[in-house]
Amino acid sequence: MSGHSKWAKIKHKKGAEDAKRGALFTKLTKEITAAAKEGGGNSDSNIRLRTAMTRAREFNMPFSNVENAIKKGTGELPGVVFETVIFDARGPAGVAMLIEGLTDNKNRTTAEIRNLLNKKGGAMAGAGSAAFMFAKKGYFVVDKSKATEDAVMEAVLDAGAEDVKSEGDSFEVTCDPAAFEAVKNALAAKKIQASSAEVTMLPTSTVKLEGHDAKNMLSLMEALEEHEDVVNVYANFDISEEEMAKVVNS
Repeated sequence: MSGHSKWAKIKHKKGAEDAKRGALFTKLTKEITAAAKEGGGNSDSNIRLRTAMTRAREFNMPFSNVENAIKKGTGELPGVVFETVIFDARGPAGVAMLIEGLTDNKNRTTAEIRNLLNKKGGAMAGAGSAAFMFAKKGYFVVDKSKATEDAVMEAVLDAGAEDVKSEGDSFEVTCDPAAFEAVKNALAAKKIQASSAEVTMLPTSTVKLEGHDAKNMLSLMEALEEHEDVVNVYANFDISEEEMAKVVNS
């Protein structure tokens, strides 16, 4: 899980830059449209839509863009039909990867993702060959400066959280996806702010990476997430804080 949280921190810092050049807005528009098409335009009853809208607010996406994306999903406005694609893949040193995307041309996206993987030391894998190495979970990160471990545990355990772990300068809370809203509300009720709150895919085991493999893995993650059709990339790598600092600052 530590690899997941460390990459999330890098991704969060990078996100502001993505938003400035519009790449993130394009991805958020696709996700909002797809979520509205799948579960309707009411965010109160559509968790996927609510999550996408929360992320849009985080990056100051104009509300008019959000409204239009929802209307395209519900059919109130004409728009491109996006198809969800999921690719099982392998990264450097055999790291298991799940790549989720939204595309209007599956063949094009498949070819481009395969090419990216090959260039960065990865490869496509058989359908389902990586998926079983991940579990869908509600996932929260609380900075230690915001609350004590006892306060976090007291807030979330009764709400359905499965685990609370100390990782570096933060606490990681996991729960069954069905308990996500209850845990989120429990933290809010105690005025404990989560720096990250999402339903995601967490690895059930990890592959430790160092040196060249670590550098290639992070380069591959960045390249995939910069692709306009890619919505999420999950990988079961684990890179130490020291190694991460070397790679990021090199």
